[in-house]
Amino acid sequence: MAKKKNITPLFIISAYMDHVLEHGTQPKNVYAFAKNNNFDEAKFYEFFSSFQVLEENIFTTFGTNTIAALANSEEFATFDARNKLLSFYYTFFEQVTANRSYVVHSLTANKNQLQSLKLLKGLKTVFSDFIENLDIKTLDLNQERLEKLQNRAINETAWVQFLMTIKFWLDDTSPSFDKTDQYIEKSVNASFDLIDNTPLRSIVDFGKFILKEKLDIRA
Repeated sequence: MAKKKNITPLFIISAYMDHVLEHGTQPKNVYAFAKNNNFDEAKFYEFFSSFQVLEENIFTTFGTNTIAALANSEEFATFDARNKLLSFYYTFFEQVTANRSYVVHSLTANKNQLQSLKLLKGLKTVFSDFIENLDIKTLDLNQERLEKLQNRAINETAWVQFLMTIKFWLDDTSPSFDKTDQYIEKSVNASFDLIDNTPLRSIVDFGKFILKEKLDIRA
């Protein structure tokens, strides 16, 4: 039988996901995987250097597909930061729910949680870029160092919150994963309410004062 020539990354990803779900483990090696799917091994390496990279790419693609879907929505452009983030969550989890069997296996098969987190490295980059472009209204600190710390804290906190939501979804047994939708709404709203919290301004003002005093003393 002639080998397939028009091999795409999507074809390889689909074949890989099917193999993992059917056998409960990744293929023995790239050669065997290519042979079983009737294409040249070299074609695999045109797109991926290893199965690990392929797996990371799957989750990255969930993120980029989410961004693309939102970009095609005229309504999305009119949303504020809070509703844009909610839209990202709902769209992302629609995608992973459509591929739930693979996602659950991929993120839970390895008992080493750090290894599982490595699969989300590319997704984190996509998500972090999205957060940075949300133009979340933060405190006007008038201090470059504090501004950077504040933006970094928001970015990292948002990522942790996203990971916690993924964990909740993995454990969710409610019909149509309704509880995950509720979790998303409540957690995102709570995070934005915290940013808008007036007492936080007092704490930051105090931090600005301390920083200024330290700089003045050193000067």
